[in-house]
Amino acid sequence: MTIPSFVIGIAGGTGAGKTTVTRQVTQNLDDDVTRIPLDNYYEDRSELSFDDRADLNYDHPSAFEWDLLATHLESLLEGRPIAMPQYDFETHTRRDERATVEPTDVVVVEGILALHDPDLTEMMDLRLYVETDADVRILRRIRRDVLERGRDLAGVIDQYLSTVKPMHERFIEPTKGDADLIIPEGANSVAVDLIQEKLRAEIDGDTTRAWERGTLEQEFATKRSPDIGSDR
Repeated sequence: MTIPSFVIGIAGGTGAGKTTVTRQVTQNLDDDVTRIPLDNYYEDRSELSFDDRADLNYDHPSAFEWDLLATHLESLLEGRPIAMPQYDFETHTRRDERATVEPTDVVVVEGILALHDPDLTEMMDLRLYVETDADVRILRRIRRDVLERGRDLAGVIDQYLSTVKPMHERFIEPTKGDADLIIPEGANSVAVDLIQEKLRAEIDGDTTRAWERGTLEQEFATKRSPDIGSDR
């Protein structure tokens, strides 16, 4: 189909496993899914020097261009392609090139503050929050930023303590209350299987947009047994 039947928002703290959850819940959808990383919508601050850009608070809601993201999501819902921005984490700037994104059956908006903006959440059919222990998240953050993004360890730790942690407590964790389902420990297999089942039924036309608060929590609690651990 040309217009998405389902929009999912996946939020959670840094290193919580949001990308892993996104990949797992959509792994059987092939070309039926489009992923919209919130990180691509950081405000373009290329007019600043590198040092000034490095000092910005990238975990505060003001760091994102919400209007552009909302406009793009609305376009996809109306069956129109978008030119999605691309972000360079090493230089803290938006790249010149854009990625053409076509509308698909499922659209996933994924990022630390994916459930923060009310205009976005109004367009979402399913809102997920990935919850993982803080010590696990900081270790994942260090590994990612040092090994994949070329940053020094001292700088990563300083950023975590000065902005990442306080912004998580102030802005990110509260969005857990707006989630339809809280997924524990990054990628719980029971929750992932349940969402996969719902998405496939939605795409195949066996269900409608009839998700109600509490429904998924009840199904998750029913299917999860006490001895089921979590996947990382």
